[in-house]
Amino acid sequence: MQEDIMEKLDKHDLRKTIIRKDVLKIFVQAEGKALSSKDIEQALENPDRITLYRTLRSFEEKGLIHQAVDGSGTSKYALCSEDCTVHEHQDDHAHFHCTKCEQTICLETGPRSPVNVPEGYIVRRSYLVLEGLCRRCANP
Repeated sequence: MQEDIMEKLDKHDLRKTIIRKDVLKIFVQAEGKALSSKDIEQALENPDRITLYRTLRSFEEKGLIHQAVDGSGTSKYALCSEDCTVHEHQDDHAHFHCTKCEQTICLETGPRSPVNVPEGYIVRRSYLVLEGLCRRCANP
């Protein structure tokens, strides 16, 4: 796993600081689940909040993570696909938000944004959120 983390930081031209390695490890271990900054903060040992927010911003700018908008009002982030770069995110996929446990996951194979906008409009971002019960909550 450590090797994978180092490769991801190299690929996205990010310095290998301790906080970046630790935060990236948390994302890798999350296995497709979106995490809030509070989730990440709780997983770290006494993190400096400003450094954590800068790390998340750097990761997003470099195409390593993307925002997973789920309608909860809390900013959440998930690891990007291998195709994402500093110039273009490939995160136009749906997210599933469990209304019971509040967990959000990326649906990489799910629907993409199918909306056609009028001529002259430029879409910068789109969000598709599916809500319901995750497998664990639906089958206790």
